Formats: sequence, C-alpha cells, structure tokens
Amino acid sequence: MDQISSFVVPSEWGTQKIFKNLFVVSLGFLFIFTAFQALSNLQSSINCDAGLGVASLATIYGTFILSCMFIPAVIIRYMGLKWTLVISMCCYALYTVANYSPSWATLIPASALVGLAAGPLWTSMSTYVTMLGIRYAMIKDERTEDIIARFFGFFFLFFQTSQVIGNLISSLVFGSEENTNINDTHVNDFTCGAQDCSTETTEENVTTYCNPPEKNLTNILLTVYLVCGITGICIVVIFLQKLERNEDKSEEETCGLFLATLKLMQNIYIVLIIPFSVYAGLQKAFISAEFTKSYVTCTVGVGWVGYVMICYGITSALFSPFWGSLAKVTGRFVIFTTGTIIFGILIVVLLTWAPKVDQLWVMFVSTALWGVAGAAWETQLNALYGSLFHNNQQAAFSNYRLWESVGFTLAFSYSNFLCVWTKLTILMAVLGIGFIGYVILETNERRLRKEPSQTDKHEQSTKL
Repeated sequence: MDQISSFVVPSEWGTQKIFKNLFVVSLGFLFIFTAFQALSNLQSSINCDAGLGVASLATIYGTFILSCMFIPAVIIRYMGLKWTLVISMCCYALYTVANYSPSWATLIPASALVGLAAGPLWTSMSTYVTMLGIRYAMIKDERTEDIIARFFGFFFLFFQTSQVIGNLISSLVFGSEENTNINDTHVNDFTCGAQDCSTETTEENVTTYCNPPEKNLTNILLTVYLVCGITGICIVVIFLQKLERNEDKSEEETCGLFLATLKLMQNIYIVLIIPFSVYAGLQKAFISAEFTKSYVTCTVGVGWVGYVMICYGITSALFSPFWGSLAKVTGRFVIFTTGTIIFGILIVVLLTWAPKVDQLWVMFVSTALWGVAGAAWETQLNALYGSLFHNNQQAAFSNYRLWESVGFTLAFSYSNFLCVWTKLTILMAVLGIGFIGYVILETNERRLRKEPSQTDKHEQSTKL
C-alpha cells in the first residue's frame, strides 16, 4: 500500500519507540483536555449571564471551521507536527486564563484563538497517530485499517479519561458549595429537561436556569486547570519525537493542502459521511452544554455536573480501546450501528423524561451510555477517515474536523434560541440521515472489495 504523506516515521523506529510516542502524545492531550473539556462542560453554568459561556463555545467552533480550511497546511508545513501541537496547546492554556475574568472582551477573543488553534492541533495529532499506525502495521505485517483503529482507541482512552479527571476536579471544588445539596435546588422555580426554553415565553415557570457558583471557587478551579494545561505542554515539548519529512512530497503539494481539502469535498465518500461528522459535533455540544445545564444544573445544581459527567468520561475512556479492538473482529459497521441505536434510544428518553431530584440515577445512566456511543463515534470516525483516505490524510482529517466543528457551531449558535426538545429533534434527524449515508458508503466499499478487478478504478468510482 503506497502511503503518501508530508511526514513519515523514521525507518529505525521499532515498535517500542512507536508505542512510546503514541503514549506521549496521548498523555499530553489528557492534561490539556482535562482543563478544556471540563471547562467546556461548565461554560453554560458558570458563565450563563447573557449566554456568554455558550457564545464562547460557538466562537470556538465557528473559528474552528476557518481553521480547518486555512491554517493546518501552513502551520504544519513550517512548524512540523510536534511544534504545531505545542503552539496549539498554548492557545488552549490561554483560554483557561481568560476565564479568570470572563467578559465579552476577554473570553470571546480567547475562544477565537482556541478555534484557530484547534484545526492544526487535531490535524497534526490525527496525522501523527495515523503514521505511527501505518509504520507499526508494516513492521507487524498486519492490516493497516485495524492498527489505525487500535491506535486511535488507545489515544481516546487517554483523551476521554480527561473527562473523568477534569470533572472530578470540578466536583471536588464546587462540592463545598451548598448547591451540591439536592434539597437546596430551585427545581420549583424552573422547568428543566426537554421543556427548558431559552426563548421568551408567557408561561411563568418556563425560563432558563442561571445560578453561577461563587467566584473564589471558580478561580481555584481555573488555577488547577491551568497547571494541568502547562503540564501537558511540557510533556509534549520534552518527550515527543519528531517525524521525518517525506522528501518525495513536493513543496508545491504540501503548500497545496488547502486546495486538497477543498478538492476532497468532491469525493462521494466525504459527501456521504458529512452528516455523521456533523452529528459528532452536535452530540458532543449537546451533552456538554444542554444536558449539563437543562438536566443537571437546573435540577440538582452545578456541583453535580462534574460527578454526572465523570460517568461520561469513564465509559468513553473504557470503551475507546474496546471499540478499537472490537473493530478487528466485527468490522466498523457493527460498531457504528450499535452507537446509532444507543444514541437513538437516549434521545427518545431525554425527549420524554422530566428530570426530578429523586431521579439522579437517570442522569448518571444517561451520560454513561452517551459515553459508550460517543466512544464508538470518536474511534471509528477517525479510523474511517484514516483508512479511506490514506493517500491524503491531512486533507481528510481537516475535512473531518471541519464538518464536526460545523456541528458544534450550529449547536452552540442556536442554543440560546431554541427549546431543548427542538435541539433533540435536530439530533435525531441528523443521526438518521447520517446513518443512511454511512450504510450507502459501506455497501459500496464491500462491493469493491468483492471485485478485485475494480481496485484500479476505486478512485474513479468515488468521484462525483
């Protein structure tokens, strides 16, 4: 298999060095996203005044779209994969700093900076992990697709563990506040769950919940998160090794990655999995912003957000390597189908369930199952893009993150204007459309695999 990339794993690297660098990049992301993911989960609660928190998230993923299109090619071309990761991580740490004094003048610019950094961060990470997988598959003479899926499963074990650690930290800090006492919540003053609406209404009790925690507790939390971010940056700077540049990849080709990203959008496979990619962003935005505010904070207080989201982090972390390994046995279709069914059931439950203080267990179960399905999505979508477009990885991963960020941006943009039940309906619609497109893609892929004589025509068959 002819793998073409701007970077290659040095030929002297053995399996031990490959795993060492996979561990380092995974550990770096664990520390950076321990701060960022937990802080994102809390934005709709700690910065709820005038919708600032949700607006900051919308800004992040709005600029993420532009970042995926324009920035990764330039930054990676001149900085390389390692230093692209370092610079991008520094921008995430600055976002934590901006939350010390949140306002439209501080948080929004910092959010834009994170969005611009996110494209290079995820594109360089995905390329780095994919190249490690390709090299390992060559050494072990195993299927590249299986190894890439396994490596992303390992990476997302660490990445999703950041949810556990970050949310545990927030729970311990905010746990000293009286809003962790279920009896002190104001459930009678607010309509929670699917009927929570941000739009003005004539019904007296239908209103958006906003009761931020004490500022001194928030500052303590931010300090811990800032230390985590700086630690992640130091780990990558000190221990991550550079990949070699591919001399066979011309400068013109490398500088033309932006055009390659646009050109790849004409590929029928990209078109078919766009809804799946958009849904990946929509579902993450919902669980981190809507669920935490309208189901958890609204019902039992912000002090419980961390504890509930820990379940999400634990199942995501545990099932990421599980799905990655299972793909070798069952194939990705079974995993995507399982994830789709779980998501569908959860959406129906959240549409019909009215959260109450004595049903806290439902929140824990819901987030746990959401993590199971989310892990399937995360590992298999990365592996899907990596295996389908192995000859054009940076453009492929830029496309993936671009469309995922479209989902994030849409979700956070309409967050302050739509009722929760409407947002859940949108989730269900995009999920259904995405699964249909994915089934068509897999059907075509299996047909091509059964017809070896068509291999040379594979590229032509995937063009519009």
